[in-house]
Amino acid sequence: GTMCSTVNPFSTVIASNAAGINFMEGFGIRISALVVGTIICILYVIRYGNMVRKNPEKSLILESKAYIDEKYCSEAEVPALTGRFKLVLTQFFLTFVIMVYGVVKLGWWFGEMTGLFLVSAIIMGILLRMSEREMVNEFLAGAGDMIGVALICGVARSINVVLENGLVSDALLNTMSGWVNGMSPYAFAIMMYFIYIILGFFINSSSGLAVLSIPIMAPLADAVGLPREVVITAYMFGQGTMGFITPTGLVLVVLEMVHVNYDKYLKFIMPLMGILVAFSIAFLCIEVATI
Repeated sequence: GTMCSTVNPFSTVIASNAAGINFMEGFGIRISALVVGTIICILYVIRYGNMVRKNPEKSLILESKAYIDEKYCSEAEVPALTGRFKLVLTQFFLTFVIMVYGVVKLGWWFGEMTGLFLVSAIIMGILLRMSEREMVNEFLAGAGDMIGVALICGVARSINVVLENGLVSDALLNTMSGWVNGMSPYAFAIMMYFIYIILGFFINSSSGLAVLSIPIMAPLADAVGLPREVVITAYMFGQGTMGFITPTGLVLVVLEMVHVNYDKYLKFIMPLMGILVAFSIAFLCIEVATI
């Protein structure tokens, strides 16, 4: 859903806007990649699960078995999925349906989406019979998690302003256009992918990376005769690939929540990342070939 995002306003849409194209351009190849990539990941996880079920000693987190059994496998502590929880889950899903419709059909952007999620959160709190204090505390905790993202977006935008007003962007584009003149479209697409893998390590925010880099990178596609959506696809694949392991993102937070060490996670995920690198290169070549 990150690597092959189709309508994510914080990656696909903001990157397409920065490139000066409609975010539906390149939609076909991304949704095809989403289906294939999801199948690859599901099969990879099932394969690992079957291996551990047959031989628990092969589990990478065997030392955490007692903790996992106590926290996640005690049926007595699992709350029932009541009608109230089902209603909240339905409302949560419908919020994203409304958001996608608003962005695609009504021209919504951050202001409207902020209002939508605020109203949705209030309704969710009411449905869960939370007190006003509980709703406010949960809202503040969620807002706190987004401070880092907001700061990255601000810094990225400030860098872009300096590059534009100092005519640095023009100089970079002129120089880099010379580099890609005569380059094979396939080589260009693959090069963009690896550039975004590197950039994704240093700038983990998808929206921050798009704002910083797309205005510079997208016009380079013009120099090799490719539509700009190829750069958007390379950006999605590159930052999505790095998102699996970059410690500056959500990986360490989630691993702490499930009591899994980072080194154990790397042993699990690195083979899958190798598969997804080959997958990304193949789909970029397919996109170039079908243009």
